[in-house]
Amino acid sequence: MKVTANGKPYDVDPGTTIDAFIRLRGLDPGNVVVEHNGEALERSRYATLELAEGDSIELVRAVAGG
Repeated sequence: MKVTANGKPYDVDPGTTIDAFIRLRGLDPGNVVVEHNGEALERSRYATLELAEGDSIELVRAVAGG
C-alpha cells in the first residue's frame, strides 16, 4: 500500500506501524517527532498505530545542540 512521508511516496506492507516505518528509515523512534495526517502523534502510539493506504506522515528528527 502507498503512504507519503515527508512528501515522498513509499510502498509499505499492510500492518506496518509508525515505529516499524521509522526503524525502516534507519532512525530511532525515541528521537523522532511524527505528524500523522496533519496531527501530532504521541510517541506512546508509535508501536500500535498501523499505517493505512493514503496516510501522510512527517518525520522530524530531534537534534540536541545549542
